[in-house]
Amino acid sequence: MAVRHRLIKASPAAVWDVLADGSRYADWVVGTASSYPKRGRWPQEEAAIGYEIRLGPFRVGNETIVRRCREGSVLELEAQAGFLGTARIAIELREWGRYTLVIVDEHPLQGAGGTLHNAGFEVLIQLRHRAMLARLAAACEDAERGEGAAPRTPGRPGADHA
Repeated sequence: MAVRHRLIKASPAAVWDVLADGSRYADWVVGTASSYPKRGRWPQEEAAIGYEIRLGPFRVGNETIVRRCREGSVLELEAQAGFLGTARIAIELREWGRYTLVIVDEHPLQGAGGTLHNAGFEVLIQLRHRAMLARLAAACEDAERGEGAAPRTPGRPGADHA
Protein backbone atom coordinates (compact mmCIF):
# COMPACT_ATOMS: atom_id res chain seq x y z
CA MET A 1 0.00 0.00 0.00
CA ALA A 2 1.27 3.45 -0.92
CA VAL A 3 0.86 5.67 2.12
CA ARG A 4 2.29 9.17 2.11
CA HIS A 5 1.73 12.25 4.25
CA ARG A 6 2.42 15.96 4.07
CA LEU A 7 2.02 18.85 6.45
CA ILE A 8 0.04 21.53 4.64
CA LYS A 9 0.39 25.04 6.03
CA ALA A 10 -3.32 25.75 5.88
CA SER A 11 -6.24 25.04 8.18
CA PRO A 12 -8.16 21.77 7.86
CA ALA A 13 -11.15 23.84 6.64
CA ALA A 14 -9.08 25.34 3.81
CA VAL A 15 -7.79 21.90 2.77
CA TRP A 16 -11.29 20.44 2.91
CA ASP A 17 -12.64 23.30 0.77
CA VAL A 18 -10.24 22.30 -2.03
CA LEU A 19 -11.00 18.57 -1.72
CA ALA A 20 -14.75 19.21 -1.57
CA ASP A 21 -14.73 21.23 -4.79
CA GLY A 22 -14.97 18.69 -7.62
CA SER A 23 -14.14 21.36 -10.18
CA ARG A 24 -10.68 21.69 -8.54
CA TYR A 25 -9.83 17.97 -8.84
CA ALA A 26 -7.55 18.69 -11.81
CA ASP A 27 -5.72 21.32 -9.74
CA TRP A 28 -4.26 18.70 -7.40
CA VAL A 29 -4.57 15.27 -9.03
CA VAL A 30 -1.46 14.54 -11.09
CA GLY A 31 -2.10 13.78 -14.75
CA THR A 32 -5.65 15.12 -14.77
CA ALA A 33 -6.26 17.85 -17.35
CA SER A 34 -9.86 18.69 -16.45
CA SER A 35 -12.74 17.55 -14.25
CA TYR A 36 -16.50 17.96 -14.37
CA PRO A 37 -19.54 16.76 -12.41
CA LYS A 38 -21.12 13.49 -13.57
CA ARG A 39 -23.71 12.62 -10.92
CA GLY A 40 -24.65 13.48 -7.40
CA ARG A 41 -23.24 16.32 -5.36
CA TRP A 42 -19.49 16.09 -4.75
CA PRO A 43 -18.23 14.99 -2.21
CA GLN A 44 -21.34 13.16 -1.00
CA GLU A 45 -21.19 9.36 -1.12
CA GLU A 46 -21.77 7.89 -4.58
CA ALA A 47 -21.26 11.27 -6.26
CA ALA A 48 -18.95 11.10 -9.26
CA ILE A 49 -16.83 13.44 -11.27
CA GLY A 50 -15.49 12.74 -14.71
CA TYR A 51 -11.94 13.64 -15.57
CA GLU A 52 -9.74 13.72 -18.61
CA ILE A 53 -6.14 12.67 -18.95
CA ARG A 54 -4.21 14.04 -21.93
CA LEU A 55 -1.11 12.34 -23.27
CA GLY A 56 0.00 14.32 -26.29
CA PRO A 57 -2.80 14.04 -28.86
CA PHE A 58 -4.54 11.28 -26.89
CA ARG A 59 -7.36 11.96 -24.45
CA VAL A 60 -8.74 9.42 -22.01
CA GLY A 61 -11.79 10.02 -19.87
CA ASN A 62 -12.62 8.22 -16.65
CA GLU A 63 -14.46 8.89 -13.43
CA THR A 64 -13.88 9.01 -9.70
CA ILE A 65 -16.62 8.03 -7.26
CA VAL A 66 -16.91 9.03 -3.60
CA ARG A 67 -17.19 5.85 -1.54
CA ARG A 68 -16.92 7.38 1.93
CA CYS A 69 -17.02 10.93 3.21
CA ARG A 70 -16.73 12.28 6.71
CA GLU A 71 -17.04 16.01 6.09
CA GLY A 72 -13.91 17.89 7.03
CA SER A 73 -11.73 14.86 7.75
CA VAL A 74 -12.06 11.80 5.47
CA LEU A 75 -12.58 11.39 1.74
CA GLU A 76 -12.35 7.91 0.21
CA LEU A 77 -12.49 7.65 -3.54
CA GLU A 78 -12.61 4.90 -6.14
CA ALA A 79 -10.80 6.07 -9.26
CA GLN A 80 -11.41 4.21 -12.49
CA ALA A 81 -8.35 3.70 -14.65
CA GLY A 82 -9.71 2.03 -17.77
CA PHE A 83 -8.17 -1.38 -18.48
CA LEU A 84 -6.08 -1.17 -15.28
CA GLY A 85 -9.24 -1.36 -13.16
CA THR A 86 -9.90 0.79 -10.11
CA ALA A 87 -7.94 2.15 -7.18
CA ARG A 88 -8.99 3.09 -3.67
CA ILE A 89 -7.66 6.48 -2.61
CA ALA A 90 -8.22 7.41 1.02
CA ILE A 91 -7.43 10.96 2.13
CA GLU A 92 -7.42 11.78 5.82
CA LEU A 93 -7.05 15.26 7.31
CA ARG A 94 -5.70 15.71 10.82
CA GLU A 95 -5.47 19.00 12.63
CA TRP A 96 -1.81 19.64 13.39
CA GLY A 97 -1.61 22.82 15.43
CA ARG A 98 -2.87 25.50 13.07
CA TYR A 99 -1.96 23.38 10.04
CA THR A 100 -3.20 20.13 8.51
CA LEU A 101 -1.51 16.76 8.26
CA VAL A 102 -2.80 15.07 5.10
CA ILE A 103 -2.40 11.30 4.81
CA VAL A 104 -3.03 9.59 1.46
CA ASP A 105 -3.38 5.82 1.20
CA GLU A 106 -3.82 4.33 -2.28
CA HIS A 107 -3.92 0.78 -3.55
CA PRO A 108 -5.38 -1.13 -6.51
CA LEU A 109 -8.87 -2.38 -5.82
CA GLN A 110 -10.18 -4.18 -8.90
CA GLY A 111 -8.88 -5.28 -12.27
CA ALA A 112 -5.44 -5.63 -13.83
CA GLY A 113 -3.86 -3.04 -11.51
CA GLY A 114 -4.21 -5.42 -8.58
CA THR A 115 -2.75 -8.31 -10.56
CA LEU A 116 0.18 -6.23 -11.85
CA HIS A 117 0.83 -4.50 -8.51
CA ASN A 118 4.44 -4.94 -7.35
CA ALA A 119 7.26 -3.02 -5.63
CA GLY A 120 8.08 -1.07 -8.81
CA PHE A 121 4.47 0.03 -9.20
CA GLU A 122 4.50 1.07 -5.54
CA VAL A 123 7.47 3.37 -6.20
CA LEU A 124 5.57 5.04 -9.06
CA ILE A 125 2.56 5.61 -6.81
CA GLN A 126 4.82 7.15 -4.15
CA LEU A 127 6.29 9.56 -6.71
CA ARG A 128 2.81 10.45 -7.93
CA HIS A 129 1.67 11.08 -4.34
CA ARG A 130 4.65 13.33 -3.66
CA ALA A 131 3.69 15.50 -6.63
CA MET A 132 -0.04 15.32 -5.84
CA LEU A 133 0.45 16.41 -2.22
CA ALA A 134 2.72 19.26 -3.32
CA ARG A 135 0.01 20.46 -5.72
CA LEU A 136 -2.67 20.10 -3.04
CA ALA A 137 -0.50 22.06 -0.59
CA ALA A 138 0.04 24.86 -3.12
CA ALA A 139 -3.70 25.09 -3.86
CA CYS A 140 -4.64 25.11 -0.16
CA GLU A 141 -1.91 27.47 0.99
CA ASP A 142 -2.69 29.91 -1.85
CA ALA A 143 -6.40 29.78 -0.94
CA GLU A 144 -5.61 30.36 2.73
CA ARG A 145 -3.62 33.49 1.76
CA GLY A 146 -6.41 34.62 -0.56
CA GLU A 147 -4.33 33.94 -3.67
CA GLY A 148 -6.36 30.97 -4.89
CA ALA A 149 -6.76 30.61 -8.61
CA ALA A 150 -10.19 30.21 -10.13
CA PRO A 151 -11.15 26.56 -10.72
CA ARG A 152 -9.76 25.25 -13.99
CA THR A 153 -12.13 24.42 -16.79
CA PRO A 154 -11.51 22.66 -20.09
CA GLY A 155 -10.17 24.98 -22.75
CA ARG A 156 -8.86 27.61 -20.34
CA PRO A 157 -5.20 28.49 -20.69
CA GLY A 158 -3.17 26.59 -18.12
CA ALA A 159 -5.84 23.93 -17.68
CA ASP A 160 -3.53 21.21 -18.99
CA HIS A 161 -1.66 19.30 -16.27
CA ALA A 162 -0.68 16.13 -18.10
